[in-house]
Amino acid sequence: MDLIVLFGKTEEAHSVRGILVRNGYEVAAVCTTGAQALSQLDALEEGIIVCGYKYADMVYSELLEELPKGFELLLIASGARLEEGVEDGVVALGMPLKTADLISTLGMMIGRRQREKKRARLQPKKRSPEELALLARAKAVLMERNHMSEEEAHRYIQKCSMDSGTGLIESAQMVLAMLDQ
Repeated sequence: MDLIVLFGKTEEAHSVRGILVRNGYEVAAVCTTGAQALSQLDALEEGIIVCGYKYADMVYSELLEELPKGFELLLIASGARLEEGVEDGVVALGMPLKTADLISTLGMMIGRRQREKKRARLQPKKRSPEELALLARAKAVLMERNHMSEEEAHRYIQKCSMDSGTGLIESAQMVLAMLDQ
């Protein structure tokens, strides 16, 4: 999980970076403008931007609109700013900032992100109609030529997939190629 620190004042940005580094986090970039932060995101896949409310070129809500999928904001702002309301999907901490609050909130955000990624990995893969048709054709050929039930044919293709380290669809293609279909 990549971290970017973004504050309008250089001292604030480096202070927050120091807190994160001392607590075992690696910071990918320290920025003072929204444009700098957005340009850093191009090289990253996902992450969290630990940021203040206002920068030289924009405020956090404008940054949020430009944020690519896979990134979220941890806003650190004064209590008065937070009372005005925070955009949906933004986690916020009030000033004065307590190190323990920052570290525990960041840990919570990273943990939630990791759980979401794990859940997404465990979801069954969505197959296109073409892929489903290919799989059905491979099973039909196995059922006809080898006198297998549909379940046996499916298990055979799954086993081929696991043994060869390829996907189910690739294994179905190999079965059809071996049987000249």
